[in-house]
Amino acid sequence: MEERKDADYNAEANGVNRRDLLKGALALGATAAVGGLSLNLSRPGSAAAASQFSSVKACVFDAYGTLFDFNSAIARNRARVGEVADKVSDLWRTKQIDYTWLRSLMRQYKDFWSCTSDALDYTLEVYGVKDKKLREDLLNAYLELDAFSDVPGALRELKKRGYSVHILSNGTPNMLKSAVKSSGLESVMDSLMSVDEVKVFKPDLRVYQIAVDTLGLKEHQIAFMSSNAWDAAGAVNFGFKVVWVNRGNKIFEKLGVQPHAIIKSMAELPDILGG
Repeated sequence: MEERKDADYNAEANGVNRRDLLKGALALGATAAVGGLSLNLSRPGSAAAASQFSSVKACVFDAYGTLFDFNSAIARNRARVGEVADKVSDLWRTKQIDYTWLRSLMRQYKDFWSCTSDALDYTLEVYGVKDKKLREDLLNAYLELDAFSDVPGALRELKKRGYSVHILSNGTPNMLKSAVKSSGLESVMDSLMSVDEVKVFKPDLRVYQIAVDTLGLKEHQIAFMSSNAWDAAGAVNFGFKVVWVNRGNKIFEKLGVQPHAIIKSMAELPDILGG
């Protein structure tokens, strides 16, 4: 559930006891509007939550940041990177995504591995890191990222409930195969879909169309899960039923769309989807 954090927000000024309203809305599994604040309050397993996803037949996941922890590449080499390790990890990720957007806008496609490598080179130069072996090891670590701890159990439960499980990612086919294998998710994954097929990055509509064409389903029959708010927004815009995996208690992007459900842990997902 996303909550507005503006310091000047005052529910009582609107003649509403905010706590009571939230309790009532949660009991109903409803969406409430308080002083212009829109909240998705469908509880996992509630009738309201289940009804939004009743048409879903397949679960499609973003990879990086959703299933796989991109920070784990730096974590494995923290001592060698030094005190700037967290800053290096943050900037590497930021520039990686920046380069996908810029290359899409410029119509100068280079695959995600190239964007990842270029972003690392930029980052290492910013922080004055010149260790070529460290660069090599960081890139190799990116091929074997850890899965978040809440992922394996959730995916196994979805399979038990009859859903097919897929990835739709900016990552190259080889990157995705490597990450799935190293994280032990091969047995629960039905297919891996990459933007390489259309040579443009998310959130271009052509990327989400890959899932529709590959799975032979309508947009509303696909549940799409991402921890990246911009990706979730793009998927809503396309027409998927979208669950935003908000592990970091962040604010959703202001792009005129909202996800159909918000969870803080992947463990909540099976009950959100039902089945």
